[in-house]
Amino acid sequence: MSEASAEAERQAADRGGKAQGLLAGFGRVLQAGRNAGVAAFSLALPPTCPSCDRLVAGGEALCPRCWAETPFLAPPWCERLGVPFAYDLGEGAVSPSAIARPPVFGRLRSVAAHDGPARILVSRLKYHDHPFAARMMGRWMARVGAELLAPGAEEAGPPLVVPVPLHRLRHWSRRYNQAALLARHAAQVAGAEVAPFALARRRATKRQVGLDAAARARNVRGAFVATRDGSMRMTGRRVVLVDDVYTTGATVEAAARAVLRGGAASVDVLTFAHAGAETPIG
Repeated sequence: MSEASAEAERQAADRGGKAQGLLAGFGRVLQAGRNAGVAAFSLALPPTCPSCDRLVAGGEALCPRCWAETPFLAPPWCERLGVPFAYDLGEGAVSPSAIARPPVFGRLRSVAAHDGPARILVSRLKYHDHPFAARMMGRWMARVGAELLAPGAEEAGPPLVVPVPLHRLRHWSRRYNQAALLARHAAQVAGAEVAPFALARRRATKRQVGLDAAARARNVRGAFVATRDGSMRMTGRRVVLVDDVYTTGATVEAAARAVLRGGAASVDVLTFAHAGAETPIG
């Protein structure tokens, strides 16, 4: 790529990042009003489970039934992809999928398999205007991703937390980026720095739902680019890329490549749900 082309790409990314910032600011104003309304409404109505709407004792908590049915992930798991093993294969064990097709990123950690109440939570957050669920989900992500969010042995401080961006048109229609909400809450719990506009989605893409793995990869290839500010903040640092769900890996792979092109030393991935992790390997 020529220097002129690279500069044009950076300028386009910066414009996209600024547009996302303006949309995010507008979204925060709307969200503040919505939160005030929810707070007033909650004075009259008791809290409910964010997955099934059953009554619960306190806010931001699943009911006992949804908690029991949520397919939480825990070790032993693949060191690279975070998929569970049926039995302990020892420290650093890697799954056949990670061996056959090593990911661009270093490690992936997820709270739960993309099934049951976890799938409902992702859907409500993403498509049904339930941004308040992100606080609870982000807390769980900070817990399961503690090893990713903590400073490494040779690192001066915590990694930079970067959400997978939405295109500005989708951001406008949804009014918030669910990945940015999750990133903010997870980073807050972990005491890490978050860079919500380090990446920009430079072109609108089709929805990934319903596409096979190859089509997903084509759909997002080259869709992400580091903004100028993002490159300055990411250069030489480890980045934790945050998204709501890991499906085939096409989106986070494309975003991770943009992070590395932006100057990051390495990148790990943290998601709430992991499709394909429902059944332990072995």
